[in-house]
Amino acid sequence: MSFVSSADQLVLSGFTSYLKVEKGLSPLSVEAYRRDLMQFSDHLQKNRRGLANARREDVRGFLDQLFAHAADARTVARKLSALRGFYRYLLLDHGIDRDPTLNIELPKQWKVLPKSLARDEVGNMLAGPVNSARNQRSLALELRDQAMLEMLYGAALRVSELVGVDIQDVKLELGYVLVRGKGDKERIVPLGKAAQQALDRYLKDGRPALLEGRSAKLFITGRGRQLTRQRVWQMVKRTSGAVGRHASPHMLRHSCATHMVENGADLRTVQTILGHADISTTQIYTHVALDHLRGEFQRHHPRARIKATSS
Repeated sequence: MSFVSSADQLVLSGFTSYLKVEKGLSPLSVEAYRRDLMQFSDHLQKNRRGLANARREDVRGFLDQLFAHAADARTVARKLSALRGFYRYLLLDHGIDRDPTLNIELPKQWKVLPKSLARDEVGNMLAGPVNSARNQRSLALELRDQAMLEMLYGAALRVSELVGVDIQDVKLELGYVLVRGKGDKERIVPLGKAAQQALDRYLKDGRPALLEGRSAKLFITGRGRQLTRQRVWQMVKRTSGAVGRHASPHMLRHSCATHMVENGADLRTVQTILGHADISTTQIYTHVALDHLRGEFQRHHPRARIKATSS
């Protein structure tokens, strides 16, 4: 069982209040920060140090320990990001005079491209029949699931963003949806024809059959309540499993970004659609564009495939 000293608990309390009040982060994001920092605090106890007097070698040791316990690259990257944010806060708050995360960079092999689906795999998932339902309620649920899949892939939404969309946020006639992302930051995301058609049918023939009372949320359960993130994950897992692939909502989001880059979209556009605050987060897709460019060159340049002749 982890132990967090009273001094660390005090500084963590100040930081989480800062995240909620000044940064406007959601409770889920604040809790993720808190868990990561408590884990680091527990690691520091072995060296009899607290969060406020951690050293660079403590941070490196913590990251090494994570890898030793088979943590995946994105998890380690997230925890390092949490530490950086925390120590920037302490510097600004004059709690410390030296940042122990300074100049600790993620090795290149840590910056991995998220898993994505091939275009035909996405097509198979989205082409699931919407006519197999035996009654009106079952049909309504199928229409809802089809619309959610189109939103996850077509608009590259995070699960938390999807379940948070209100009816009034959808502007089908204008072809966009208003999304509230991390830190309650709003962005406008365009909707393609497929997503518009799926949403239109769900709103006309699906959602009214699920309503029991009033709900401001776009996507609701069979009893008219707001969907949970877990329900969405289960639906995507079930749908992808039916076509022979185990996917997640994140994979659909990353597939959208990957396919856009492959089709020539610039990173700034992809950044805006994904809702990334920093372009560096979107730059993981750079090598997708380079790989695609190389493939196109090999296929179309007249001298790209000429075999070398021996002298």
